[in-house]
Amino acid sequence: MERFLWVCVGGAAGSGARYLVSGWVLRTLGNAFPYGTLAVNVVGSFLVGALMHVGLSSEALSPAMRLALITGAMGGFTTFSAFSYETLQLIQDGAWAHVALNVTITVAACLAASFLGIAVGRCWLGS
Repeated sequence: MERFLWVCVGGAAGSGARYLVSGWVLRTLGNAFPYGTLAVNVVGSFLVGALMHVGLSSEALSPAMRLALITGAMGGFTTFSAFSYETLQLIQDGAWAHVALNVTITVAACLAASFLGIAVGRCWLGS
């Protein structure tokens, strides 16, 4: 039950952070493209990469903290379901250039961000 509560606390924090970050990005860049979802997915991919490397390669994060941060906070923060819905909306609107751009940038940027997160985690641990 304790593990479940850690995930719930982390998930609440991650969802709140997603709301704030996505809203800020949309206010800054506009809503002609799903920039908010893209931003949280790229940032979340970076953070998952860094946190997973640090959490699995050291004792810097306890198992409970890994659950709260990775499963909870990052699970609440990243938005693959929103990415899917917004991409389908672009398809229905016939915005094929935005569809291709959204899918390509999201996949490439999230993979690159995860890679960078792992690299930062390695640097942080000196490994």
